[in-house]
Amino acid sequence: MDLLKGTGITKLFGGLRALASVDFTVRQGEIVGLIGPNGSGKTTLFNCISGLYKPDFGRIEFEGRRISGLAPHTIAAMGIGRTFQIVRPLMDLTLRENVTIAVLYGRWGLSHMEAAREKASSILEFVGLSDKADSHPGRLALEDRKRLELARALGSGPRIILLDEVFAGLNPKEIEHAVDLTFRIRDEWGITVFMIEHVMKAIMSTCSRIMALHHGVLIADDGPEAVANHPRVVQAYLGAKYARG
Repeated sequence: MDLLKGTGITKLFGGLRALASVDFTVRQGEIVGLIGPNGSGKTTLFNCISGLYKPDFGRIEFEGRRISGLAPHTIAAMGIGRTFQIVRPLMDLTLRENVTIAVLYGRWGLSHMEAAREKASSILEFVGLSDKADSHPGRLALEDRKRLELARALGSGPRIILLDEVFAGLNPKEIEHAVDLTFRIRDEWGITVFMIEHVMKAIMSTCSRIMALHHGVLIADDGPEAVANHPRVVQAYLGAKYARG
């Protein structure tokens, strides 16, 4: 079943075409990767899906319902959660309070503060931050800040989660933990995952399918091995001379 689908997605910024007639699908239960050089349109696509941008042309559907053009809070309430590459938690609040706010505005149907705090605590335990629940974000290392960002996204109760470079800046051991957590999000919570990533080793071991963008154009959509060896993907990352070689 196609959980998320885009047809002909085009986004213009003045004379710059950031996305050019991109077609994509994410099926329920998949972990799908989105790769491409810097400036290829990856985050722009996520912004169109989550409602931060309205596509200039094309249609995005979630569970068969058109969402392109809807407000971000409406899209989130339908079950699309996301993280951001630049983590911006509420610095004056504790980790538990950060996640509690997400829960209160999420799809859990919880309006009582104590129940929301309990749900937030269980989410922090899931991502490995229960021992820091009453700390403030400013004291966290990079790995834990990314885990908090993930916890806030999970707090909304998503059906699908858009992960924007959750492995960036992590060391190999931290990446291993993040990969394991990504699988657990899918397997234990039943949440479909659509992720942007530059750490190829991580995305190759996590995703069953990978899409590649270059200059706003979808140039590949296949299994990890096929995409990694696709001539246009190799050219986009390493240059035409290397691709010919």
